[in-house]
Amino acid sequence: MTADSSGLRALLRVKRKNYFFCAALFLGSALFHFLITGGFGPALPLYFGWSACFVVLGAGVGAAWIPPGVANGLSVVISLGGTMGIIHLTGGPASPYFPLLSSVPLIIALFTPMSRGPTLMASGATLVAVLVLDVLSGMPVRTMLMQVASLGSLGVLAMFGAQTYRRMSDAEKAAQQERLVAQQERLAVLEQLAESERRRLQAERERAEVERLVLVGQLAAGVAHEVNNPLAFVKSNLSFLERELRQEGGPVDVLELRDVVAETQDGVLRIQQIVMDLRRFSREIDEGDEGRAEDAIQEAKRLASVRLRGLGDVSLEIGAGLPLVKLGQRHLVQVLLNLLVNAADAVEDAEPARRAAIAVRARQVEGGVRLEVEDNGPGIPQEVLARLFEPFFTTKPPGKGTGLGLALCREYVSRVDGSLHAENRPEGGARFVLWLPVAVREPASAAA
Repeated sequence: MTADSSGLRALLRVKRKNYFFCAALFLGSALFHFLITGGFGPALPLYFGWSACFVVLGAGVGAAWIPPGVANGLSVVISLGGTMGIIHLTGGPASPYFPLLSSVPLIIALFTPMSRGPTLMASGATLVAVLVLDVLSGMPVRTMLMQVASLGSLGVLAMFGAQTYRRMSDAEKAAQQERLVAQQERLAVLEQLAESERRRLQAERERAEVERLVLVGQLAAGVAHEVNNPLAFVKSNLSFLERELRQEGGPVDVLELRDVVAETQDGVLRIQQIVMDLRRFSREIDEGDEGRAEDAIQEAKRLASVRLRGLGDVSLEIGAGLPLVKLGQRHLVQVLLNLLVNAADAVEDAEPARRAAIAVRARQVEGGVRLEVEDNGPGIPQEVLARLFEPFFTTKPPGKGTGLGLALCREYVSRVDGSLHAENRPEGGARFVLWLPVAVREPASAAA
């Protein structure tokens, strides 16, 4: 069953209920007539016939045997006939029921507000009925005209009321339709916003991935050198151990052999640490929403040493007992590594050439942890300083930078209500200042 057929059936049920209500009302009027006059007289068959006609109309409309328009017209004719019969039998224009004629157009307008025809027909038929009753009673023409005029005014009022109701109903339907359309448009807009947000997040993840891989690419050039150094003395120590073990009967210095083994283990651990750091940094791993500044500084220093090679050193000044910060560990390492690589690039391009002296400081301040990365490069020009954190802005030559590194760093920091800014040191070089709020953990009892 479709929605239209369901609505039509509901409308027919309402009309059937209206006709049955009118039939019951006519029976009640017969009872009232009996109580007032002490008997039914000839009006009783009219009341019962009137009521029976409306029962038939209600049943026919409810069962869809009689079209609603036809039923409306028949109800007008039956109501006027019944009213005229009762008035004629109870005294004509002098009957106490004569005022009922004036209410016929209003009643019809009440029951058929969406159709103008029944009200217009009821108004015209009422005027004709009044004229017939007046003529049968021998009423003067002047009085007749006054009655017709007053009843005509009531008919006009009934039609105006029905028209007003129709307009209000149409306006309400139009408003509901507009609200429905507006709601659908809002839903469509919300879906578009959700899709745009999804795409934005996807683009952001891809952008962050690209920048991280760019950093890995910049570090890859120095990996061979960092691995070759410990690998060289590992090979040398293994050769020494082989020669010592081949000597037959000669003296063996156990302490020296232990030192050689320890150096070899240190070299292997150094190679392993470089590979592990680079592998962990290049992979997209969710390490939570908290970071440990000291561990992140150490890891970023190890990774940056691949880029620095023999360019210079990184000195650390880390305060004791630093609390956890809100920024996740992977993002914290990425931010610090970006700052260290930028510092190395700045010193490498400095003129005259100099040995890099990069310092990283971390200490606890009110409400968070303050980290500083300083270099002894040429500093940042004022025209560049204002645009340093803009996306895709870079002073590096093509192929060496994307212009996303510092922009992403500030974005990561801003998300956790932190701050990142750059300034020039009075003694020369640049300083990047990073402030991160402390990660507040819920008490164990509250979490439980």
